Amino acid sequence: MISDSELNPAAVEIGSFFPQSPEAVWHALTEPTLVERWLMPSIGFVPAIGTHFIFAVPSGRNATQPTDEIACEVLMARPAEQLTITWVDLRADYPARWVVDFTIQPQGRGTRLLLTQTGFDIENRRQKMARNAMERVWKGALSRLRQVLDD
Repeated sequence: MISDSELNPAAVEIGSFFPQSPEAVWHALTEPTLVERWLMPSIGFVPAIGTHFIFAVPSGRNATQPTDEIACEVLMARPAEQLTITWVDLRADYPARWVVDFTIQPQGRGTRLLLTQTGFDIENRRQKMARNAMERVWKGALSRLRQVLDD
């Protein structure tokens, strides 16, 4: 267990427990139709190292036409253990490259998932605001992931 004093203030770190198996959690993290339900639609996503893909961010006015994109690359893909991707919000005025890591570990009769997003420069006001916003976004996404896994 990580204490608050060990947390990196420049990273988003969120742990969640799911009563499903690591394989079920991996499936929900890597099956595009399921990822769309808890995060957003992807274009070209395959959980294989080196894959470049896009997350399509639906616009607020017309959710059927994505207007914004997040460019990603799979850095690590170890089934039922770890998925690591880069994350560049192409709609940002000053795009930054972040790394998002999902670490999956069996725990008791379920799975511990640790989501970590790094690459924020919290000395920069915009980056600090982005870090705080992404923490809220990920908490909501993990709540939706729980719903997908429960279905």
